Amino acid sequence: MKISWISSSSLICFSVLALISICVAFASTEEQIGDFFQSGHTNNWAVLVCTSRFWFNYRHVANVLSIYRSVKRLGIPDSHIILMLADDMACNHRNPKAATVFNNAHHHINVYGDDVEVDYRGYDVTVENFIRLLTGRLAPSTPRSKRLLSDEHSNILMYMTGHGGEGFLKFQDSEEITNVELADAFEQMWQKRRYRNIFFMIDTCQAESMFLRFYSPNILAVASSKIGEDSLSHHGDPTIGVYVIDRYTYYALDFLEKISKGSTKTMGQFLQVCPKRVCISTVTSRKDLFPAKPEQVLLTDFFGSVRNVELTQSIVDLPPIKKENNTVMTDVSAEPKWTYVDQFSFP
Repeated sequence: MKISWISSSSLICFSVLALISICVAFASTEEQIGDFFQSGHTNNWAVLVCTSRFWFNYRHVANVLSIYRSVKRLGIPDSHIILMLADDMACNHRNPKAATVFNNAHHHINVYGDDVEVDYRGYDVTVENFIRLLTGRLAPSTPRSKRLLSDEHSNILMYMTGHGGEGFLKFQDSEEITNVELADAFEQMWQKRRYRNIFFMIDTCQAESMFLRFYSPNILAVASSKIGEDSLSHHGDPTIGVYVIDRYTYYALDFLEKISKGSTKTMGQFLQVCPKRVCISTVTSRKDLFPAKPEQVLLTDFFGSVRNVELTQSIVDLPPIKKENNTVMTDVSAEPKWTYVDQFSFP
């Protein structure tokens, strides 16, 4: 009897421990599922803007095309990329290699490629068109390829490059957008539920000044230089006689080229890609408007477009379909109101 009582006690203890293990496993599974969908966004967009004209600004076109190539490689399709190029360096008569743009003097990669889709080019790249694009105030005849069709679940990467100063960025060397105008455009986007999160990235002189006036929520921003500093180019190409890429964008691309679609690199790591010893200018960021810590946000939440999928073997019961008058449709498979006619019916 004593041995039997001990065996029964052991069995009970084992059952209790097993039940506790199952509960812990279930709780950890729920926690993993919660983390699995923690980003909260359902789609990604990229707005990539080069505001400079003329051959000596070749590097600005190479900057934006390099970012364009990276986000396409990481999964954002052309249908969700708005590319604005103020000048067409690939077809410039000074270009010794027509239909090409290189971001390296060794000509490793043609960032223009054979599948680039430019949505706004030449004199279409204006401050007015840029503001209208962001706020959605476009003419009804505007094609879909020139529209930012984002919503309240969209993460938007916004990259801008060109010549700037304290509080402004030049467009076409003929007009400029101020930091106040840009901040107000973002506020309109927020009020109209056109984004969930924005990552604003700018490579220009005194770039920090462009995000100081931001006041809308859910914006993370990084700039290539502080107020009072120039943003410098990296190296030139003697075969074309101009600089081919800026320093900050060069080191940002060096980081992105090592990233794959399933990478676990974070935005916090990306914000540290160009220390002053290599950039010469001081890279600055603004995090107070962003709801999460950059160290907890995946880089691909902005630079990629990979959707997480949960597989389940359990059957999901869907509610019955209701009509507009809230009556339940019980007979979904009703008799069709059409019939086939014989193709070769002879009398």
